[in-house]
Amino acid sequence: MDTSGSTRSSAGLGPLIAEVQSLGLRVEAPMEEGRRGGAGPADAGMIWIEGTPVTFPHVSGFASSSPYLLRRDQRDGWGVYRDDRRLASATLPARPRFYDRQTADGTPYWKIALLHLDSLASTVIQTCIYWGNADQCQFCAIETSLEGGRTIPVKKPEQLAEVALAAKELDGAVDVTLTTGTTRGPDKGALYLGRCALAVKEATGLPVQAQFEPPDDYSVFEALRDLGVDTVGMHVESFDQRVLDQVAPAKGRTGVEGYFRAWERAVEVFGRGQVSTYVILGMGEDPELTVECCKRAVDLGVYPFVVPLRPSAGSLLESMLPPDPGYVQSVYRRVAPQVLLSGLESARVKAGCARCNACSAMSAFEGRPHGTNRRTLPVLQLR
Repeated sequence: MDTSGSTRSSAGLGPLIAEVQSLGLRVEAPMEEGRRGGAGPADAGMIWIEGTPVTFPHVSGFASSSPYLLRRDQRDGWGVYRDDRRLASATLPARPRFYDRQTADGTPYWKIALLHLDSLASTVIQTCIYWGNADQCQFCAIETSLEGGRTIPVKKPEQLAEVALAAKELDGAVDVTLTTGTTRGPDKGALYLGRCALAVKEATGLPVQAQFEPPDDYSVFEALRDLGVDTVGMHVESFDQRVLDQVAPAKGRTGVEGYFRAWERAVEVFGRGQVSTYVILGMGEDPELTVECCKRAVDLGVYPFVVPLRPSAGSLLESMLPPDPGYVQSVYRRVAPQVLLSGLESARVKAGCARCNACSAMSAFEGRPHGTNRRTLPVLQLR
């Protein structure tokens, strides 16, 4: 089944996706696949809604009261419903075939990297110098997946290359995202990501994004480019310095202006649209300041990957609720046009979260079909 087609425009899907990503989606039958714990938006189900990639909360407590339901039907296999009214078709991915393999030392491939619909992702170093102390990012649950035995502490370049090749050949992975907990040292762990990217690139040829904190020495950017990294993500999380100081103290010390300085140099190396940042909504930020800084980032050539807060189990914000979907939509509607006017839309990003865009509704609010060059992937067949 081809997931690239759609009976509704991407723009028309935007409000529905925003609602589902804030309110969650009840699931009629248990979902086999989903990301639990970890560094980024987690505890998520993964589907396509009318061909648009979407991750959504479904195991968090608040999702049980969502008005939206993912239900089996006889029309297209699955549908998104509200009050028994079918709103959109849905497609569930099959279990990735590479998950059934393991390395020579017995490590399951799924402990090395996970497939997020068509994007392979790995937290290469699953520990962080900020974890468990006053500098811990409150929205992050990076070490919970390690504590739960769902991953390994450090992935080796050769392991990632082996898994990425299998994910490409068996399951149609189209890009690779490598992230890391922050390490000690001036490069913050970025250079190890570069070594891993080189191994992946040599084995697969897939585009690679590396995600890390701004390094002390900006020559790291040239080193990463020379190692085969195509795009970088340096995630400020919030443009409101007051909020940043509270929820991510170490990032707060870098400061919003520190991120802008790093982005400016990174854009010179990787090009416009190939540098991105997470912008998390729902942590008490000033919306006007947020929109203003998103525009400033866009003008610089940085893609602002706007997402609603998705409270992760094990994080310091796990008891919070996602923001009101109306508020999230209001930011999308003001930021997406700026992205389009600057030619930075998600379909132009080579790799990473902004290319996948499943954790945001930005691509839908950009008003263009997302990822028209996406490959057809295996889907879950009804029995």
